[in-house]
Amino acid sequence: MKRALLIIDYTYDFVADDGKLTCGKPGQEIDDAIVNLIMEFEDTKEPIFVLRDLHYESDKAHPESKLFPPHNQFGSPGRELYGNTAKALEELTREHPEQVTWMDKTRYSSFVRTSLTEKLDELGVDAVELAGVCTDICILHTAIGAYNLGYDVIVPQNAVASFSQEGHTFALNHFKSCLGAKLV
Repeated sequence: MKRALLIIDYTYDFVADDGKLTCGKPGQEIDDAIVNLIMEFEDTKEPIFVLRDLHYESDKAHPESKLFPPHNQFGSPGRELYGNTAKALEELTREHPEQVTWMDKTRYSSFVRTSLTEKLDELGVDAVELAGVCTDICILHTAIGAYNLGYDVIVPQNAVASFSQEGHTFALNHFKSCLGAKLV
């Protein structure tokens, strides 16, 4: 099994106390777990994909504009990665740029309107390990996309977080019972 690590939406707006759409403390508490995954994948030389939500102030027709306040807008500091995860990925990208792929995404699923599927297929990846936020939104939709495309899904429970414990728990149960994901 060839894995890829997908780090999803671990940005300032989603994690920092003063982020525009923050999950706050639960998101902050997974920082070290994500760093540990980065180090593990660095050691095994497996690919890492960093997927960041992208919105434009002028795009009032985007479906999320009806649901959430403006967040992760182009050119804003809110799109920057958060905490030690940001430092670890910056360092890895400097030292081994071939191992890290940075992508913007404009929908919940990391597979929609991106080249992620093509990149994973080029690398022969058949399993994706998901980390980041929010468990019951972008992680969930990415997991469903991966499942529908035939990838094995792995979710380290200590490396995902959400706005509410109820949503987080629902998504973890859904990963396991409906997608056959491996929870670690």
